[in-house]
Amino acid sequence: MQMCNVLLHHTLPYIARQYAEKVAVVENGISHSYGKIDELSSRLSGYLQAQGLHRGDRVVLCLGNKVETIIAFWGVLKAGYVVCNVGLDTTADKLNYIIDNSQASILITNDQKFQDVSVASKSILFKSVVVTNSVVNPDVDSWELATSYNEVEYLNNNILDIDLAAIVYTSGSTGTPKGVMLTHRNMCAALDSLNTYLGYQESDHILCSLPLSFDYGLYQMIMSMSKGATLFLEQELTWPLFLIKKIKQHKITVIPFVPTMLSLLYEYSHRSGVTFPDVRIVTNTGAALKSHHIQQMKLLFPNAEIFSMYGLTECKRCTYLPPDQIDKKPDSVGIAIPNTEMWLVDSHGNKINKPNQIGELVIRGATVMAGYWRDTKATQEKLKPGPLPNEYVLHTGDLGLIDEDGYLYFRGRTDHVIKSRGMKVSPVEIENYFYSLPNIESAAVVGIEDENLGGTLHAFIQIADNENINELELLGKCRNDLEPHQVPNTIRFLNSFPRTPNGKFDLIHLKQIIESELAAETTSRSDVAV
Repeated sequence: MQMCNVLLHHTLPYIARQYAEKVAVVENGISHSYGKIDELSSRLSGYLQAQGLHRGDRVVLCLGNKVETIIAFWGVLKAGYVVCNVGLDTTADKLNYIIDNSQASILITNDQKFQDVSVASKSILFKSVVVTNSVVNPDVDSWELATSYNEVEYLNNNILDIDLAAIVYTSGSTGTPKGVMLTHRNMCAALDSLNTYLGYQESDHILCSLPLSFDYGLYQMIMSMSKGATLFLEQELTWPLFLIKKIKQHKITVIPFVPTMLSLLYEYSHRSGVTFPDVRIVTNTGAALKSHHIQQMKLLFPNAEIFSMYGLTECKRCTYLPPDQIDKKPDSVGIAIPNTEMWLVDSHGNKINKPNQIGELVIRGATVMAGYWRDTKATQEKLKPGPLPNEYVLHTGDLGLIDEDGYLYFRGRTDHVIKSRGMKVSPVEIENYFYSLPNIESAAVVGIEDENLGGTLHAFIQIADNENINELELLGKCRNDLEPHQVPNTIRFLNSFPRTPNGKFDLIHLKQIIESELAAETTSRSDVAV
């Protein structure tokens, strides 16, 4: 197994020396070799260093699922700077916040809508324009300028493995985005661990339609290039019919999924009887797999090993379920990844030693983040003293239980716990109940604060085609099967779920639907009273 070198960016030139002419990335039908990506990233590195930046300066990337993102990622690291990669769907306000919070020196983007953002009085690089202090010079093609820079050799700037490699900003679904600080050591440790149990190979064709701004998508690129494999880079969350063609056309062997992507692909493939026997590995993270997701994977990919995984940005990956356990423990998210330790603590922070008791998940290992950028309070809430002197472990905020065999079962998040009728409820438990019922395709539960009821629960359900289930029948079944405080106040049926850019259910949007309806009802009652 090829291990990650001391610094993350040492990976690319090491592989490029072995596979200089081999195709590393295919994007929009165009192939890019390892040698060319290595060369262009070094040229960009030289250009960036010529701008007067210093070791550890932050560079924000906003380029989308393009080969330019890959070149820029490695180029920034080679120059000794810190990558902050954000999605093209980022609003200008949020991008301004990230730039201000990270104190970034340069923004590299190809989207004209960001030409008015300000970056610490440094140049902002566009693919087709240069913006300095918001003055646009459309005559300069900055990407060509950067990648044609004469200085191919780059300085190592005395980078250490404890120096930052990246700041990954959380989605902000629960508040202001926080910058997760990842060192070279963090990212190399994650890469080595992933490569240990997933077993990507030089011969693999890896499909990536996940956003490169999403760490699950980013690590597909890093893992692929660490093995000398070929990455087929598609637009973020590509439509299923297009994916079906790409999987067949490119003889894809590895596919990473989030559950919502899988359900869409299965729906289209199942109707036409299409399967993918050449795929040898299917992975999942972002949300725990349900039993029906596993069955869908088996039907779509009859010869594939299925890896159900679980993690969070603050430590990349926590657990994985070995493929030989997928039928034995389908509801589990597995055991700790290699070179990582996990346990549960109770509400007082005491370690839980008995099996099958719910507690907060704690992670110990080299993948654990260095902290949140410029947020000491949030860092102290997550990183707490570990078993050894002067070490810190990650208190994830995730609730779970560990069975007699050491396998973890996800049970929700401490910060997503809802109060219903004065009792604490985990939405995941109710969602799991819905998934256990026949003909339920998707389920999500949100909570709304209520002064009189102490909080109300509202469920959103997507049912299988041609099934006839009404709200009253389903609520009646909930009352029979669930505890009173777990029964939703309302159930709404959707044809499809709104999703975040990362493919997860957009819980904020679902809550807004409920809040708008409740506000309208309140207004209507007031009008009648008048």
